[in-house]
Amino acid sequence: MTVTIGKPVDDFTAKATSGISVSLKDLKGKTNFVLYFYPKDNTPGCTSEGQAFAENLDAFKEADTIIFGVSKDTMKAHENFKAKYEFPFELISDSNEELCKLFDVIRLKKMYGKEFMGIERSTFLIDKEGTLQHEWRKVRIKNHVEDVLQAAQALEGMVEPITSTLDKSSDN
Repeated sequence: MTVTIGKPVDDFTAKATSGISVSLKDLKGKTNFVLYFYPKDNTPGCTSEGQAFAENLDAFKEADTIIFGVSKDTMKAHENFKAKYEFPFELISDSNEELCKLFDVIRLKKMYGKEFMGIERSTFLIDKEGTLQHEWRKVRIKNHVEDVLQAAQALEGMVEPITSTLDKSSDN
C-alpha cells in the first residue's frame, strides 16, 4: 500500500546515520517530519537540496518539524555524505526500497540513453499524528525547501496554509 494525502502513513522502521533507527511509532505524537527522497549521495542536485534543507533547519525546528533525507545509498556512503557537507539531520539508507515502495518514488529514468529504475526526487510532510499532509513529486530544487517550510509552518499555525500540493515547477 502506498501513501495518500490525509491518511495515516503505515508504520515503518529504517536505519539512519548516527547509528539510529527511525520509526513512525517513535515520532508519532512528538513532532512533524519531512522525508525527502533523493537519487544519489554526492551528486550536484542532491547536494544542493541537502544544503537547502540544512540552511533552513532552524526555521523547521521552530515549526516543530524534523528532516530526514532518504536514498538507496549505503549507510557508509550516507555517513560520508553527511560528514562532507555537515548536514545537521539524519540520512536514511533504504537499500531494500521499503520506504521507496511505501511512498511510491521508484520510477523509470533515463540517463545518457540508458533506462533504469531510480528514485524520483520527492518530498513528504507527515504531521504529529502520522498523517501525510503534503507531498511534492517530480521536485525541482529551486524554491522547493521554502515551499516545504511554508507547509510545515502552516501545520503549526505560523503562516496561512498553502492552497495546493500540486507539483511546483521551477528550475533546478
